[in-house]
Amino acid sequence: MTADSDGVSQVAIVLGTRPEIIKCAPLIKACDRRGVDCLLVHTGQHYSEDLDQVFFDQLELPTPDYNLEVGSRSHGEQTGRMLEGIEDVLDEHVPDVVLVQGDTNSTLAGALAAAKSNIDVGHVEAGLRSFDREMPEETNRVVTDHISDYLFPPTEETKGYLERESVSGEIVVAGNTVVDSLYEYRDLATEKSQILSTLGLTEDDFYLLTAHRAENVDDRDSFAQLLDGVSRFAAQTDREVVYPIHPRAQSRLDEFGLTLPEEIRTVEPLDFLDFLRLEAAASLVFTDSGGVQEETCILGTPCVTLRYTTERPETAYVGANCLAGLDPDDVVEAASTMLGKHADWDVPFGDGHAAERILDTLAAGAEPETAEVPK
Repeated sequence: MTADSDGVSQVAIVLGTRPEIIKCAPLIKACDRRGVDCLLVHTGQHYSEDLDQVFFDQLELPTPDYNLEVGSRSHGEQTGRMLEGIEDVLDEHVPDVVLVQGDTNSTLAGALAAAKSNIDVGHVEAGLRSFDREMPEETNRVVTDHISDYLFPPTEETKGYLERESVSGEIVVAGNTVVDSLYEYRDLATEKSQILSTLGLTEDDFYLLTAHRAENVDDRDSFAQLLDGVSRFAAQTDREVVYPIHPRAQSRLDEFGLTLPEEIRTVEPLDFLDFLRLEAAASLVFTDSGGVQEETCILGTPCVTLRYTTERPETAYVGANCLAGLDPDDVVEAASTMLGKHADWDVPFGDGHAAERILDTLAAGAEPETAEVPK
């Protein structure tokens, strides 16, 4: 880091999925602005060109120093291969701190590899809890939080979860780096993306759907319920649903022999700017993604979450999101509540300066009282 960095000279960032690329982009750029040596390790958890390299290109990020190319495997095998590869990188470079983001297998592997190598771990977006241990991500979050030296929860609520669990690391409410990214790129998406004309869509006259979680798409009945509820509301309101379909979800549709209702149109996975434009232009978003719950809240688009639990309850507290579950009647009711809602809520995830706050904390040796998020 710079001369006033208290001896920190190199930061390693471990990532592996689309959301991590988006949320780590501000950290990578902040390192560059400060002259910090940033070692970028990509696990290859997302291995599709559509879900990976295009995001580096559009966000103008450097090519990772390492790509482990682990790809899709069982949780245990995937995490184990990542752990082995990351450990080799850390043994060679020995950075001062390893930053991991969120709750993926890449997050857990990066944190474990660093902790076992006696290297400080910083967890960006720490403290999120769905309180549903059937979610693999919940295990990843909890374990990562309890082995981290620096914990950067996005909100006071997530800080409270960490304090109640008596984690040993320093806790600093930093805000969420996704706010940094969306504030930087939303105008660019409006200016450059042609996705609305390409798909023949009119702003505020369509719905957007994302569904990819294993508990939703790997079970035939759950997937069918989800699609039924969304399509039923679309039919009632005479609007089309655009569904950028994850390859895994498409394979399940084919495997289960499910026919999509006519109200739902699938499209190929989208790049960052196109998806951001659709999120901002949709009149309503249906999702099972935690990241999309955050993004729609920031962009001012009402959201219906197709899950029974969420680790982003702040989005519901401010009125931007409604937890619906999968029952078609409940989905329709939730969508009826959210449609047309004015985006007059406060964004609960900070002011768009989370990355700078995180690096300030590392430079200062983690002094929480100096890094409060402005209200």
